[in-house]
Amino acid sequence: MFLGSSSTSLVSRLRTAPLNRLSTASPIVARVSRTSATLAPPTKQATPPSSSSPSSLLSSSSSSPSSAVLSPSSFSPSPRVAHSASSVTTRAALISRHFSSPAIPPQSPTMSYTVRKIGQANTLEHRVYIEKDGQPVSPFHDIPLYANEEQTILNMVVEIPRWTNAKQEISKEEFLNPIKQDVKKGKLRYVRNCFPHKGYLWNYGAFPQTWEDPNTVHPETKAKGDNDPLDVCEIGELVGYPGQVKQVKVLGVMALLDEEETDWKVIVIDVQDPLAAKLNDVEDVERHLPGLLRATNEWFRIYKIPDGKPENQFAFSGECKNKKYALDVIRECADAWEKLMTGKSPKGEISTANVTVANSTDRADAGEVANIPKGQNLPPAPIDGSVDKWFFISGAAV
Repeated sequence: MFLGSSSTSLVSRLRTAPLNRLSTASPIVARVSRTSATLAPPTKQATPPSSSSPSSLLSSSSSSPSSAVLSPSSFSPSPRVAHSASSVTTRAALISRHFSSPAIPPQSPTMSYTVRKIGQANTLEHRVYIEKDGQPVSPFHDIPLYANEEQTILNMVVEIPRWTNAKQEISKEEFLNPIKQDVKKGKLRYVRNCFPHKGYLWNYGAFPQTWEDPNTVHPETKAKGDNDPLDVCEIGELVGYPGQVKQVKVLGVMALLDEEETDWKVIVIDVQDPLAAKLNDVEDVERHLPGLLRATNEWFRIYKIPDGKPENQFAFSGECKNKKYALDVIRECADAWEKLMTGKSPKGEISTANVTVANSTDRADAGEVANIPKGQNLPPAPIDGSVDKWFFISGAAV
């Protein structure tokens, strides 16, 4: 599938305007004509199991018909629209029901990951540790990459929920690698809203036990790895939460070239999502979620422009490679992680402390694990209103 890349600069004009927060109090009826538009009414959001509760990991989707995705495309009369309603009244009723049904999804019987939150979200002190059976573990090293023996289902760690702006990531340098908000020049980092997109378009996160080796130049992208776990975009309908461990199936991969580094973006869907059975490779994404891959390409190309940086580029002319190619990339990054953990690759400032990795020479000290603060269920700190501004970029693909 050819997504294309802009041949002209997108920085010709940049304006800002206030962005009203999405309301969940009343139904919204809208018509969106831009094929790259990705805003949609807020859907149900998974509730994170806290460290004070022994409950199993919440599964990532509900099979209820009321949870069907209502993307902007579904308001278009185009025959390619995946989910359509017969009338404006029906649309309004569906959206209203979508808003008023915050049912907690069923719990997974096979996983027992919880989160331990330290400090207030939107502060420098905030950390999200992941626990298994109440024991802190590393989301980078301890959570297995594969969730089944056939290696057809993978574990993904959610760092950033869809439609949010805080740039949160697994901390490679800290003990047991908690999730924290990225900091730039002493300030917390938030991604800008590049019209018509609000925050991140997907549940964004990483595959555990993978590493994009900065010492290796990929033969096709001609760029070295970015020294991070492999990035993942989960396109299911349920909004996740930081530290959530989702079971996903792989659909494809894009190769972003970010500041002369290869930054793979793997496209996946939660196995519990209602569309999961229909999505098996990259061409199925365009068939059932038309416009999403195009919007994903655009988002990654332009999201740094409001901060004064140039447009990002893609390898393969922006093409989203298929499932087979994506699985090969994942295996390469899993092999690189194994070399990192066994000392065959220099780790630099990366903390390889773990509690479960076999034959590891960097097992976490029990005393240091015990010193991790207890969980705190504190309300998030206020966010400056400037985070909600919309940036209009002339020349963005539509």
